Amino acid sequence: MSKSFKRSYKFSFKTSFLISIFLTLVVSVFLFLTSEVILLPILGFALISYIFSFLIIQYRVEHFIYKRIQNIYDNVALLDATTLNPSQITTDMATLTKEVEKFAEGKKLEIETLKIRETYRKEFMGNVSHELKTPLFTVQGYILTLLDGAMKDKAVRKKYLQRASKGVERLIYIVKDLDMITKLETGDLHLDKENFDIIELIQNVFDLLEMKAAKRNITLSFDTNYDSPIWVNADIDRLQQVLSNLVVNSIKYGKNGGSTEVSVENLIKNKVIVRVSDNGEGITKANIRRIFERFFRVDKSGSRKEGGSGLGLSIVKHILEAHNEKIYVESVYGVGSEFSFTLEKSKNSAKPASSKIGA
Repeated sequence: MSKSFKRSYKFSFKTSFLISIFLTLVVSVFLFLTSEVILLPILGFALISYIFSFLIIQYRVEHFIYKRIQNIYDNVALLDATTLNPSQITTDMATLTKEVEKFAEGKKLEIETLKIRETYRKEFMGNVSHELKTPLFTVQGYILTLLDGAMKDKAVRKKYLQRASKGVERLIYIVKDLDMITKLETGDLHLDKENFDIIELIQNVFDLLEMKAAKRNITLSFDTNYDSPIWVNADIDRLQQVLSNLVVNSIKYGKNGGSTEVSVENLIKNKVIVRVSDNGEGITKANIRRIFERFFRVDKSGSRKEGGSGLGLSIVKHILEAHNEKIYVESVYGVGSEFSFTLEKSKNSAKPASSKIGA
């Protein structure tokens, strides 16, 4: 092994000193009892005893204890060569203990992190399996029924093919959302930023979701009348997806006859904050910290009846993070929820071509 020892002589010094004192006292007592005690020979004996003891102890320590310490370093280095000091092997036990404790603490945190990731991986795989299994079995069931003879009936054939088509559309929807999250996480999704009026975009989202809200008698509105535009700089298509997902969630988890309200406020000099509030069922504290996880659903049975991929909020979070923005959530169970996110203001108010809004 190429590494060298950083020797510590403290142990040998102390041990040799104690042994030499003991031997000198024994010899002094013996001389006192048998003959006259001469100081100079006694001091010489003490010095010789000290040197001899030190050399023997140090030699034994280096060839017995230090080699074992070296083996500890070698074994630890096999696990992680960068954790311990690569230049020298210390023989100071206090330093060694600190380094090994530091290494053990780091490994403990690493193991805990891996356990959390493994739990998340299992949950994620289970959720993906469940989300894909439902529409796949639906499509398979209708196709098998048709093959068993139902396709001879024209009315049944058309109805079953339409239902199978819906199952395929759901599969495509889930796969597209997964593909988008993957691109957002890896940075492969390009953002086409431009200046646009956020009020106009919100109104467009209201128009698109008006029928869905009407089915549950939920009102979509602004908190006040915005007489002038508010210009922001972002990717219009992605921001429309963010707003649509948040408003759809407020409708899905809202109560019949309830309301969804959107507000846009100045936050700091170059930022605005957009708030989407509802008076729906709200979210428990235990669920708030997990709502942005992929496939996590607050109400697993109810939300699946409403459709969707279970990836909406995760996509929202990733899109905003791709814009270097933040999303926040406040909720009181049984009272309602508020999702808010920041956006960068446009540096100029010159209206760009905004034909993409509503496309």
